[in-house]
Amino acid sequence: MLTLNSLRILCSSRTSLRPNGLMTTNRQSVYEAVTCSAHCMSTSFPTKDTWHHKTNFRALGKETKPLFYTIPIGSPRNYCTGQAKLNCWKCQQPLDSSPSFFCMSCKVVQPPDEGTTFFKIMDCDYTFTLDTQKLQKRYLQLQRSLHPDNFSQKSVKEQEYSEIQSALVNKAYKTLLKPLSRGLYMLELEGMRIEEGTDSSADSEFLMELMEINEALDEARTPEAANRIGQDAKGKLAHLTKEIDAALLKGDLQTAKALLAQMKYYANIEEKVKEKLSELM
Repeated sequence: MLTLNSLRILCSSRTSLRPNGLMTTNRQSVYEAVTCSAHCMSTSFPTKDTWHHKTNFRALGKETKPLFYTIPIGSPRNYCTGQAKLNCWKCQQPLDSSPSFFCMSCKVVQPPDEGTTFFKIMDCDYTFTLDTQKLQKRYLQLQRSLHPDNFSQKSVKEQEYSEIQSALVNKAYKTLLKPLSRGLYMLELEGMRIEEGTDSSADSEFLMELMEINEALDEARTPEAANRIGQDAKGKLAHLTKEIDAALLKGDLQTAKALLAQMKYYANIEEKVKEKLSELM
């Protein structure tokens, strides 16, 4: 299992470190995986069709011990594989960057790069407290250039690739925009998931507090009363955001996971407040 610190070293836009000699999968399988993921909100990973690899990483001038890990083929966790430089599918000229949305030589739209994370697609730092204004700017820029309407007179292949790329950009944007989905995605890149349903690790005091909040919301009879509950939930979410960021910066994934589970509850309360306000208005 790669640690979060290893991920920052491997995937930061400010470093060129890459593991050497890693295998790459057939590119077409990734196009199919991307097409599926672009239409599904789940980012869970398959348990089959995996390959194992042993590699050494050099970080900050120090040699680390060999790491053994399993990466599901075609999953988002392939994001730090050392890939050979790709060529344009039409003119065969080398692509100048990764991810490459267009060929700089013949200007045609390209299929998604294999194993690229949402952070790289949206040109964001791999961090929980990313710049959402920069994220929104990048999203609008990509959608203006990749929208399928721009390719209605192009070849069938270009139309297909524009649809795939546009859907992938949409999914990346929605996932990274909100702290909860962003944090869950970061955990899933580490192979960790928060299962649906009651969190068995939540203490009784926390669950009792949630029960009281939900009861108060059910009993709210004015918009002011519902708004007070919503503001309290928003304050809790802001506090949890800071705590999750601190945990991830330290590489404490278990703490981050527990805090994200709490965030899911408060985010749910925030949605319930919106529904309550629509009833009371």
